[in-house]
Amino acid sequence: MKWSFIGLMITAVFQIVVVAMSGSVALLADTIHNFGDAATAIPLGIAFLFARKKPSGRFTFGYGRVEDLAGLAVLLTILFSATVAGYESINRFFHPQDITYLWAVALASIIGFLGNEAVAIFRIRVGHEINSAALIADGYHARVDGWTSLAVLAGAFGVWLGYPLADPIVGLAITVAIFTIVIQNAKEIFTRMLDGVDPAVVDEIRHAARHIPEVKEITDVRARWLGHRLHAELNVAVESELTIAQAHAVAAEVRHRLLHALPHLSLVVVHVDPLEQSGEQHHRIETHVHDGLPAHSHAG
Repeated sequence: MKWSFIGLMITAVFQIVVVAMSGSVALLADTIHNFGDAATAIPLGIAFLFARKKPSGRFTFGYGRVEDLAGLAVLLTILFSATVAGYESINRFFHPQDITYLWAVALASIIGFLGNEAVAIFRIRVGHEINSAALIADGYHARVDGWTSLAVLAGAFGVWLGYPLADPIVGLAITVAIFTIVIQNAKEIFTRMLDGVDPAVVDEIRHAARHIPEVKEITDVRARWLGHRLHAELNVAVESELTIAQAHAVAAEVRHRLLHALPHLSLVVVHVDPLEQSGEQHHRIETHVHDGLPAHSHAG
């Protein structure tokens, strides 16, 4: 995250100098976006620092959820950059401005592309090394940003051909691209904040556990992301003749298989049931009366 911040910030500073020289609103939109992307490294870096902290008496699951909050901060930052870029682009339609130093605009566009592509390659490679889905996704985000930087080159070429409106049109196109990224990221972030997972993850958990001969049935599979780590819980049913030690060994094997099958999985809770009482429905306390209290249950 540190090197990504430095790379994008150098790119954005160079671009803002060219914006001041040329007056290109398309390059301004791309520069605002690159500044925003550089700034997103700050909350993500803080989140990764928190993730290193050990669980405490108050935060018994650790601090992985800070990464989700950082994702929300990233989302708001990108949304702000899109709003500013859109305003400046629309304003330029009503208040046209001559674009100068087209060669500098073209050069800034190419440098913007190269800077984002370098950051994308770096983030994706490191993301795979540490199994961080968030960092890998951020890397592909940077790659898309590189192509939006190249769009500025098309705007400069249009102005050079004698179409001055090409510059604000490209600025609006970049704004639309940024808003598209905001919508995609918002779906992912809020899904995770609400403990949502891809159904394929649940299917993979069932598939891995089903290959253990002693497991006769799999019920109540639950999974959620905590930062870039996946937590899972499931009930497995075994023959009731098994001893406690044998049932424990089955649970340990289920956990071992799942940790191998899902690379981002860090916590697995396996509840072993006898086959005759498979599933959480057998553990619920039905409606009852005691100590003179009204009829009640303890089901969640």
